[in-house]
Amino acid sequence: MILTENQRTKLDESDDTLFYLSPRFVTHVDQGFVRQLTNLYRQRLRSDMVILDLMSSWVSHLPEEVSYKRVEGHGLNAEELAQNPRLDRFFVQNLNQNQHLPYEDNTFDAVLNTVSVQYLQYPEAVFQEIARILKPSGIAIFSFSNRMFFQKAVQAWRDGSELDRVALVKSYFADSGKFTPAEVIAQRRWLGDPFYAVIASKKADAHGESARVGL
Repeated sequence: MILTENQRTKLDESDDTLFYLSPRFVTHVDQGFVRQLTNLYRQRLRSDMVILDLMSSWVSHLPEEVSYKRVEGHGLNAEELAQNPRLDRFFVQNLNQNQHLPYEDNTFDAVLNTVSVQYLQYPEAVFQEIARILKPSGIAIFSFSNRMFFQKAVQAWRDGSELDRVALVKSYFADSGKFTPAEVIAQRRWLGDPFYAVIASKKADAHGESARVGL
């Protein structure tokens, strides 16, 4: 395991479902971050892809001019997800209580996660699941900045520097044993939110076996 039990703790240990019970129709990063992320998706994602937007919300960062084969979403608030114009389907699930994703092996061409990885208390199991549902050579893109709901981020994230957080996400990919070495894109700006993305592809010979971990 990468994280110790202490590193998984949150300042607010109440059920995350309660914290996200009311929809938040706000943006959590600035427009410079959003533009960079959308450009990254434009470069790395193809129109024929089946995509899962993991820990999503009412906002889509996918380029408007591209129609994808199918986009599915996951989150903790159904009202937010219902307002996301790019989602063909969505489901609500607390990944800190049940890490098993309700999909068959090798379902998706891409899994995306935007400014949410800091809230995962069991990232090791979640990244195993991401590898399971990705097709061989499928891509996973995790993007984040320095913003967070501080009380809901895990201790390992709260205590780390920005570079420590990049290293932490890289370690999640590496620990699974199912991904190619992660690529990092980092851009710090004097004004505006810093942009970080950690990108890896499922190994072509990786087996899609479920971790099926739940609490």
